[in-house]
Amino acid sequence: MEKFIFIPLLFLFFSFPSEKITQNDLVDISEISSEFEYEMRYATSNNFIGEKLYDCPKCLLRPQVAQALLAANQYFCERGYRIKIYDCYRPLDVQKRMWAKVPRATYVANPYEKGSIHNKGAAVDITLVTLEGCYLDMGSDYDFFGRAAHIDNQNFSEEVLARRKLLFEGMRKHGFKTVRTEWWHFSFKKNRSYETLNTPLPCGQ
Repeated sequence: MEKFIFIPLLFLFFSFPSEKITQNDLVDISEISSEFEYEMRYATSNNFIGEKLYDCPKCLLRPQVAQALLAANQYFCERGYRIKIYDCYRPLDVQKRMWAKVPRATYVANPYEKGSIHNKGAAVDITLVTLEGCYLDMGSDYDFFGRAAHIDNQNFSEEVLARRKLLFEGMRKHGFKTVRTEWWHFSFKKNRSYETLNTPLPCGQ
């Protein structure tokens, strides 16, 4: 089983103590910033599997990815919105449970091939909410597997299309790339050096 070093309290103003933190570590977003909203679906049964997959609702990411997400959230906050997080680092065993239920690579990455960028701690599933945390319609629910979730689908109101455009442009501007079938999924571009991890979430910390 791969190992990672979990780092709780880290930095202010996007600065990392380089002598202590490496890009192989995973950091807890909630210990870095209080500006995010959370709805960690896989720590509940309210998800496409219908089962609780995580023992606790933690969002862990590689330091470089966490820093980029913080910068993206600041970008959205300046425009009247903020990020709501659905998922971050995902252990490989959880990916296998997902694949066993939905073996469709269009929507669930095959854990026996390359796996998911979530398994590297370099991807996030997110949406936007108002600064007060109010829901915004994005055209489909999170983890909806169908045409309504595709980012090239233009069959929505002007409001939904404008929100999606803002989300995509803001995340791309800060180093994330989209996938065609999931409007909520963003993989950090510089992820090739990150290993796939299968360490459970540090729920006792």
